[in-house]
Amino acid sequence: MTGMQLSWITVDSSVFLDGLKSLILLVSVILIRTLVVRGISRNHALSMEDKRRWVVTTRNSMVFVILIGFVVIWAHELEAFAVSIVALAAALVLATKELILCLSGAALRVGGKVYGVGDRIQIAGHRGVVLDHDMFATKLLEIGPGQSSHLYTGRITVFPNSLLFTNALVKENPGQEYGLYTLVVPLRSEGEWQRAEQALLMAAKTECGPFMEEAARQMKLLEQANLLEAPSPEPRITIQLPEPGKIQLVLRFPAPDRGRSRVEQAILRRYLIEMNQAVV
Repeated sequence: MTGMQLSWITVDSSVFLDGLKSLILLVSVILIRTLVVRGISRNHALSMEDKRRWVVTTRNSMVFVILIGFVVIWAHELEAFAVSIVALAAALVLATKELILCLSGAALRVGGKVYGVGDRIQIAGHRGVVLDHDMFATKLLEIGPGQSSHLYTGRITVFPNSLLFTNALVKENPGQEYGLYTLVVPLRSEGEWQRAEQALLMAAKTECGPFMEEAARQMKLLEQANLLEAPSPEPRITIQLPEPGKIQLVLRFPAPDRGRSRVEQAILRRYLIEMNQAVV
């Protein structure tokens, strides 16, 4: 009886010490996280987006530290249940398939640097700016309506990270300040397409002129970084015939990542004014 009592006391003491270590680790990490987040929020040299990005990175890093710490602290206890864990592994995988896919999606996002806070993405019909992401899901500030608009709707979209394995992801601002975008202008009749083409091209050149040199420099950097022949940033127009009797002018133009909607609207307004003056 005395030997059994001593063994129980030893086990209880070991569990108590592991629990105490876990508690100390948890409190320490929470305290460090609080201090770091407070320091980030008080750093006036960082923009709001940079602050949000650092806060998200800090939070996810602290969660990772806690998980690793718990595994290290309770490693010897986990060894005792190794056989049982193997026996339950198959059932656990089946029961937590979606959860595992979400965790794997998070690993893919981090390992492949797929996207981060502030990026504008499209996936499975969802489109918006990344506000937050964790091990299970990603939160977007929705952009719409549709795929051609660039206005914030005010709605929040949350999708599981598992979608990264079943859907293609489009990153609308691939790590550069300037990009090339398209604008489709439908025409009512075939007779006016030449005049409309010239008016649209002149409107685009006028609005894009102030930042054309910087856009060209960004395209050159993209070319050097990816070892590919980057397209010219000069505005260009292609003509499409979606169906008999109808014409579409497709304008490709450069714009700042954060000013795409403004530039697009300025081009459209200048084009419409020019067309109205020509009619008068």
